[in-house]
Amino acid sequence: MAPTRLATKPLGVNENLNGMLSHGITTRSKQLASLKSHKDSLKIPNKRKADSPLKDVTAKRAAFGDITNAYNKSCAPQDKDKAMPVKKVTVETKMLPAVKSIKSQTSTLNGKTSKTKQLQRVANNAIDAVQKHFTKDPPKQVATRAQNGILKNFERKDKLKEQNLSNGSVKSARSDVSGEPSLYMTALENISPSEVTKEEYKQISEKLNKVNLDDTSRSLDEETETPHKTPSGVLDFDFENWNDPLQVSHYAMDIFNYLKNRERLFPIDDYLKRMNGITSWMRALLVDWMVEVQESFELNHETLYLAVKLVDLFLTRSTKNEQIEQLTKEELQLLGASALFIASKFDERIPPLVDDFLYICDGAYTLSQLLKMEMTILRVIDFDLGVPLSYRFLRRYARCARVSMPTLTLARFVLEQCLLEYGLIENSDSKMAAAALYLALRMKNLGSWTPTLQYYTGYNLKEILPIALAQNAVLHKKPKSAISTVRNKYSHTIFFEVAKVPLIDEATLTS
Repeated sequence: MAPTRLATKPLGVNENLNGMLSHGITTRSKQLASLKSHKDSLKIPNKRKADSPLKDVTAKRAAFGDITNAYNKSCAPQDKDKAMPVKKVTVETKMLPAVKSIKSQTSTLNGKTSKTKQLQRVANNAIDAVQKHFTKDPPKQVATRAQNGILKNFERKDKLKEQNLSNGSVKSARSDVSGEPSLYMTALENISPSEVTKEEYKQISEKLNKVNLDDTSRSLDEETETPHKTPSGVLDFDFENWNDPLQVSHYAMDIFNYLKNRERLFPIDDYLKRMNGITSWMRALLVDWMVEVQESFELNHETLYLAVKLVDLFLTRSTKNEQIEQLTKEELQLLGASALFIASKFDERIPPLVDDFLYICDGAYTLSQLLKMEMTILRVIDFDLGVPLSYRFLRRYARCARVSMPTLTLARFVLEQCLLEYGLIENSDSKMAAAALYLALRMKNLGSWTPTLQYYTGYNLKEILPIALAQNAVLHKKPKSAISTVRNKYSHTIFFEVAKVPLIDEATLTS
């Protein structure tokens, strides 16, 4: 059974605001109209998200709650809890003589003197009183636990200074000049002199002095003396953005190499041959519906790619496990909605509520069914949501190659259209991203595979050409009205109408 399409419900003219909100997803204008004051409207985020019907205006969601967003009314504060008075907890401490003297002096100041002179006199007297007080031994009944700890810290640091002077080591740059205990202590200050020998202490000191923790212009690679060096003829994109903290150029290469190494942990095979009643056409309908939900809820593209990946991973692993009950075609849409629900909570700043996902399924499933499917998906994938996504690889490759936004959008269209293609799910995400970018470059007549792209992607043209040919064949397929959401989406002017770019044949692509 094909997934139910998202349909809007007609609204009557005489229906009130509450009736309008109960029909489905509220827009930003409807939500602002339902608020009582302008002060409440300031709490609405700038970017509109798909908000659920306001069944209970007083209900609030916790920032870090359970794995689901279901609201339990039994957990709501009762009236008697609100009326409970707050108990004040007061701590009585003995006033030091220095503080008493300061207080008495402030009360006996001449009222005719200026305010500035009064403050200066109080400050000077306070300093004198504190110095006189702490030159004497503090009384045992006044000494607190914190003071005893500070005194012990003084003694420990004095011993450590004597050890440093005897060994000829330099005082730590993080220790205070005034001799007061510092909140930021280095590794050397935490080591007792009795725990290590003089030679070991000197070796540790030399290693720590070699690493400058305050120098933000150095990367972890430079500290280990193995920095990334681009070969000749390759543009060093990371080095050009080295001082931009938002680019994280110090770690970008390591991050994407790590993601490429993790791809082997998420293999996807031909799982449909182990299933009954579910075909590749049904999967294409499901993915097309998920793209429509992503566009309607204004979700991130990473959320869509992760949700589709969760669907394929679940079907791959569940069909191999005999203890897991086989999924039926009636539950296929439930699987897609639950995968979107999980991906939204993983990738979105303000994820939609669980009621929104029940609504887009047109009431085909209950709340308990969706939550049960959610827990089943998480157990099957072993709660590992850090899946490498082709969309992330594509943005990295396009930025390193300095392609324009229309060219990147064309590659995104190729990649998103291929999400519907069941025959391409076995390819790695990094290869899919590289092939989509190569196909976009050829469609725009912007050249071929450059040494820069080969260095940052890690693939040569021979490795990605078969996948690029398969992606080009997907674009040449006759469009079908049942799965036209991606083409309609990228035919809009916001996406530079890249779906209307003329296609190329295989001969041009291989030349």
